[in-house]
Amino acid sequence: MDSNLSEVLIHCAKGVGPKRAKLLGGIGITSLKDSLYYLPYRYEDRSRADSILNIKEGRHETVRGTVIAAGVKAFSGRRPGVFMITVSDGTASVMARWFNQPFMKKNLPDGCEVLLSGEVKGDRHAGGLFFDNPEYEIVGEEGESLIHSDRIVPVYRLTEGMSQKQLRKIMFGIVQKYAVDIVDPMPEDIIRRHNLPPLGESIRQLHFPAGGCATDALNRWESIYHKRLAFDEFFAFELGMASIRRNKKREKGRAIRCQGMLRRRLIERLPFALTGDQKRVLDEILRDMATVYPMQRLLQGDVGCGKTIVAIMAMLHAVECGCQTAFMAPTEILAEQHFFTLCDAVEDLGVKTALVVGGAKERQLDMISSGEASVVVGTHALIQEGVRFKDLGLVVIDEQHKFGVTQRGILRKKGKTPDVLVMTATPIPRSLALTLYGDMDYSIINEMPAGRKPIITEVFLPDRKAEIYGIMEEEIRKGRQAYVVYPVIEESEKADLKSAVEGCMAFRKIFPEFRIGLLHGRMTPSDKQALMISFKRGKIHILVCTTVVEVGVDVPNATVMVIVHAERFGLAQLHQLRGRVGRGAELSHCILIGYEPLGEDARRRLDVMVRTSDGFKIAEEDLDIRGPGQFFGTRQAGLPDFKIANPARDLRLLEAARGEAFDLINTKQGLDRYPLLRKSFESFWFGKTDCYQTV
Repeated sequence: MDSNLSEVLIHCAKGVGPKRAKLLGGIGITSLKDSLYYLPYRYEDRSRADSILNIKEGRHETVRGTVIAAGVKAFSGRRPGVFMITVSDGTASVMARWFNQPFMKKNLPDGCEVLLSGEVKGDRHAGGLFFDNPEYEIVGEEGESLIHSDRIVPVYRLTEGMSQKQLRKIMFGIVQKYAVDIVDPMPEDIIRRHNLPPLGESIRQLHFPAGGCATDALNRWESIYHKRLAFDEFFAFELGMASIRRNKKREKGRAIRCQGMLRRRLIERLPFALTGDQKRVLDEILRDMATVYPMQRLLQGDVGCGKTIVAIMAMLHAVECGCQTAFMAPTEILAEQHFFTLCDAVEDLGVKTALVVGGAKERQLDMISSGEASVVVGTHALIQEGVRFKDLGLVVIDEQHKFGVTQRGILRKKGKTPDVLVMTATPIPRSLALTLYGDMDYSIINEMPAGRKPIITEVFLPDRKAEIYGIMEEEIRKGRQAYVVYPVIEESEKADLKSAVEGCMAFRKIFPEFRIGLLHGRMTPSDKQALMISFKRGKIHILVCTTVVEVGVDVPNATVMVIVHAERFGLAQLHQLRGRVGRGAELSHCILIGYEPLGEDARRRLDVMVRTSDGFKIAEEDLDIRGPGQFFGTRQAGLPDFKIANPARDLRLLEAARGEAFDLINTKQGLDRYPLLRKSFESFWFGKTDCYQTV
């Protein structure tokens, strides 16, 4: 029966006609299966009705008693009036009222026994206590179990035009009739190994918990029944990750092996020694490239740890073997910076480079298609149809989370199963790395280059601007430079925020003897490039900008980062912006200017920034504040959404499901032994990333 539930439209359920079916469709419920998986978002314990004598104003209470008076109080004019009842349980009485619902007199006549639940209002000693629009249920109503009271009651997210009571009654009918028919696709041995409850029982308990369920655990979504459904989601997800990984391992690429002469020549010219972590990660990458199976590796490392030089060495290794390489960055500024870095590093070695941003010129396209350009750097313009490679052997993608999985796949298709290295300076908690990059191997650079000093991070309110200007002036007179970052380019009537344009004019007045530059996303690529070159060469003292400098911009002489309206930025952005300073041997400052009112989350973000510079600790805090959906949107990444599972909360469950999924996919028969599981798995992944292939 379960396989058919997704095909049975919701209007077939009792109490749901075409009108209500349309309302339910607005919250994603179109079939009976949708309704069973539309879980309550919280629960109220109404299992024990308190005596009316003990209820208190301001609390959510449930009482049980007899209606001793009922009537409609009319308003002047044509308004329907208010229906009021008085309920007594022998200890005391309480009033309840419903506005504009005179028809309820038929529902709650004198003498009936009723359960009421809601917030208590009024004053017992001055006018009495009362409920406004409480949920109610008639005790002993023929043909209907208690649904809304005398139990742990589910509370659902509603759609306009439907009350909580109406939706709960519909759900009760569906769960009672259909949950028992759900066929569990999970292999029995996996259920036993992890002590998971049956699927049908889990769905029944999550909608209408029986006695013995802890309300707190239900509200935290940590009950054993929540864990069962979360395990199912993780398991389906990791089956996909395992299948993607197995399919990639089945692909034949090329073994990129060479003596490494270009790489060694570059190392000899470097003004610094590679860290131990850089050497280890480079070895891992070269081992991957030496196999006939295409590399799929994620390289994580905090800002300034030296990921780019590792990527350049991998690219030189591929070039020496006769391959072309592509380096894709999320912004034009970053692409241009990487291009100049690569030119400085490789052109003296006889390696030709090309840059593709916006509309590529014919000369650039010819260099790429002919193979003249061995190293190609660009933005998402690299995946345009007109960009053709002669022999693409290695793809490097910087700040991978800025791109979707589909874009990564398109670039990969520009070659014949090239190796892929994706990098991110946005530290990703292990739980999300397992989730989002479960199909990849991954390396971490934790060690920072020698000589780096900590960045002094402080929060300033606007009334301390004189101190901020003093710090900036002192650093600039020492020959250093400063960034000042604003959240918007220009003032807007919609948001009372300081702007970069306004700030630039102000700084030119404050520091008339200093050269001030203005950088933002609306400038032409050539203007942005010229400005960044001037800043990097020290011709500009203060760069006023927006978050176009968030990622990758490298000016070692900059020692001051001022972030205006820091309360409006996320933790990842703040950490990335701070990473633009502290890249040289001098002590650096990060000044966070916060404007009141500061919300609780904003205060917490700023406190985290002051407390630690460890990117992975910051990422964990960010994940805790925002939750996984906002921290790293799976929708953007082209992956299925989790409705119940939470990688941060359920990491052990995720790891268990991952182990089971990879074990199953790597067996000889794989999913062929479990046709129901295969169908469930394919449904979970339907319409998602094109990197996915059914096992």
